[in-house]
Amino acid sequence: MKRLLSSPPLLDIIQSAAEPIITIDEHQRIVMFNAAAERAFLYSAEQAIGADLDTLIPARFRVAHTEPASHVEDPGISSRQAGLGIPLRGLRSNGEEFPVEASTAQIRTKTGVFLSIFLRDVTERRRVDQALRASRDGLTRLSNALLHVREQEKRHIAQELHDDLGQTLTALTMELSHLEADLSPDDANLRAHVRAMRRLIKETFASLRRIASDLRPVMLDDLGLAAAVEWLVANFVSIYGIDTEARIEIGEEEPCRPVATTLFRIVQEALTNIVKHARASKVSLRLCRTESQFELTIQDNGVGAAPERLAKKPPLSLGLQAMRERVQLLDGDIAISTREKGGFRLDAHIPVQPPESPWEAS
Repeated sequence: MKRLLSSPPLLDIIQSAAEPIITIDEHQRIVMFNAAAERAFLYSAEQAIGADLDTLIPARFRVAHTEPASHVEDPGISSRQAGLGIPLRGLRSNGEEFPVEASTAQIRTKTGVFLSIFLRDVTERRRVDQALRASRDGLTRLSNALLHVREQEKRHIAQELHDDLGQTLTALTMELSHLEADLSPDDANLRAHVRAMRRLIKETFASLRRIASDLRPVMLDDLGLAAAVEWLVANFVSIYGIDTEARIEIGEEEPCRPVATTLFRIVQEALTNIVKHARASKVSLRLCRTESQFELTIQDNGVGAAPERLAKKPPLSLGLQAMRERVQLLDGDIAISTREKGGFRLDAHIPVQPPESPWEAS
């Protein structure tokens, strides 16, 4: 074995290192093999020193893995220029493979030029990464399922409100008509009560339609996304009187239901937040379709907020988080910017053909 380092303390440091350290010469023979390398590869130093580096590499990777060693023969490569974090596969003496990452450093001594390879066994990290990916995939599937159940439940409640309570209120109106017909023309007091009850039923009808539309507007299913967004904007203007300019250009082809529902909910949530927080006098909305994606922009001239304050407003931040989750589930992206006295702006992009999803808002 060639002595690379003459300083015993430095050799002791290398031997006590927690990560495997292997040094090879210009012929790719192992000349140094520390204790951590012994534990990782299940070879003793006596067995490893003098052996070819290929001994520690699975056969199918040997050509690729010998490339780092070529730096030994290149005097223009310094130790600081060597590769870092190279993914490799190690081969133990019992034939077991394991993933490692390698960093290399060139060493020049009086006896020649050598390459030191610093290894890190990433088996546990890979296992944790796989577990995290599986957990993330599970959470994504759960989010998809919850969105599906939520939209289905909203539609069911809206239908029940429209059919059952709507019919009941209609029946009450008819009964009042019969009652009014039987009243004496001179009974002004009772007729006034009937008129008051008619007004109350009419107001209840209006509230019922509003609640049902907020839950799941019939026009989103029957007339499509453009009509539903136009209804949202018209309703927003009529109730709050905020000047709103809407430009909707999505063509005649209706988007798939998850995309349509997501875009509708984003517009709905954004307009709600503008009413609650912005104190705006003007709003602009643009919803367009390109060949590959839907583009939605909503902007107001309100008071805005500093980004750090935005995150501290639970009602607003929860709504924005729900928007982000909906968009991300469709492989889209959403950007929200706001600054004090600078208004609020939302930009969302959703693919025309999103990935297949287990939820279908139908």
